[in-house]
Formats: sequence, structure tokens, C-alpha cells
Amino acid sequence: MSFIQILLIHISTPLLGSLMVAIYVALSITGLIIIRKFYPHDKCKLHNDVAGFIFTTLGVIYAVLLAFTVIITWQDFDKASEVTSNEANCIASLYHDATAFPAGFRAQLKSELTNYINAIINDEWQKMAKGQRSPQVEKIQEKLWLLYGSFQPKNETQKIFLMESVKIMNQASEMRRQRIVYASSGIHPLLYFVLITGSFITIAFTMMFGTENLVPHLIMTSFLAAMIALTLFTIIALDYPFTGNISIKPEVFTSMLSSLMSP
Repeated sequence: MSFIQILLIHISTPLLGSLMVAIYVALSITGLIIIRKFYPHDKCKLHNDVAGFIFTTLGVIYAVLLAFTVIITWQDFDKASEVTSNEANCIASLYHDATAFPAGFRAQLKSELTNYINAIINDEWQKMAKGQRSPQVEKIQEKLWLLYGSFQPKNETQKIFLMESVKIMNQASEMRRQRIVYASSGIHPLLYFVLITGSFITIAFTMMFGTENLVPHLIMTSFLAAMIALTLFTIIALDYPFTGNISIKPEVFTSMLSSLMSP
């Protein structure tokens, strides 16, 4: 389990966001006051023109990096949600297609599919928050494969439905594998190192500008620090789609189960 997942599991998302903003703003204010004490504004003011050009380039580079990372994490979050919905639809199709099979096999198949959905909701979803898969779901999935593999169709209709069910079962298995991959893989630690280091460099650079009035300088630096902290918080919150308060919930499986079990 990664450090980001540990944070998202043990700290609520609103609290984590507030802490990040508070820490960044506090560090920016403290840093600016310290720099002003040892390096007065009249000395910094001499380099404002050159510093402005450098800061513009630095800000663009960091902004592009931040924007790129936010887009990537959001796309992965969206793909994980789509994969989850597709998996649920596949299982629902398997449940409905079971009507073409004999009563005994149909009852057994629907029972195992119901157990499969319940195991995903009640067991695997909690394990995915830690980037793990459920052995219970694995066992039920093996039972389903054994059921399909041992069934001998007695007519052409059952043969067609069996072939289609096996195809859909393969799709559901693939969707589950993708879902688990999204739950266990996040942004590389190196990228986090670059993002966090870049944030401190960008904020520190604003402290090198010389302004006669300290209060507006503190406010502007604090706003920049807060904006960077919120963006980094967004990346962290979306990094693991199935971990934390801002995560994909098993509602699609829950609603599907209620629909299938209703008369």
C-alpha cells in the first residue's frame, strides 16, 4: 500500500485538503517574513525586472506540469468508473441470459452470480481501498467458470446462450482485472517529488520580489501557495479512484443487485 493510500484511508479528504492549504500558506508566510528580515525589500527591488521574466518562465513550466498531472489523474478516475459500470452491466447480462438454461442450472448460476455481486460489494470494495483484491471473489469466479465449463447444452438455443455467456464472462473478468489495476496503481513517486519540489521553488521565488508594503506581498504569496496546495490536493484525492472519501462507490453493483432481486 502506497503512502498516498495511507493518507487517504486515515485522514478524511476535507481535513487533508485543509491541512495542505494551511501548511502551504503557513510556510509561505513564515518564509517571506524570514527573507524580509535578512534580505530587505530595497535589495530585492533591484532585481524585480529580471526576476519577473524568470518567474514567468518558471510559472509556465510548473503550471503545465500541474495541469498535465490533473488531467491524467482525472482521466484515470473517469476510466475506472467506466470500467466498473461495464463490469456491472456484464454481470447483469449473465444473470438475464441464464433464463435460457434448464431450471436447475439456472437457479445455481443465478445464486452464484448473486454471491459474486455481494462479495464485490461487501468484501472486495474494502480491499481495493488498500490496492488489494478479494480471494472470496476469486473463488466465486472460479465456481462460475466451472459451472459454464461443465454445462452440456441440449439444443441450439442453449448452445448459443452458452457461447454468449462465456464471452460476456470473459469481458467481466477483464473488467475486474482493469478495476483492480486502477485501484492499486497511482502516480509514480518521482512525479510527486517533482510536483512538491516545484511547488516550493515556485512559492520561494515569489519571496525574492521587492515590495515596499509587506502586507500585499504576504497576501499574494499566500494566495499562490493556497492555489498550488488545492491543485496538489486534487491530484492526491483522485490518484487512487477507489480510496478515500472522493472515490468510486459500489452503487452501480448495489442498484443492479436490487434490480435483479426484485420480482
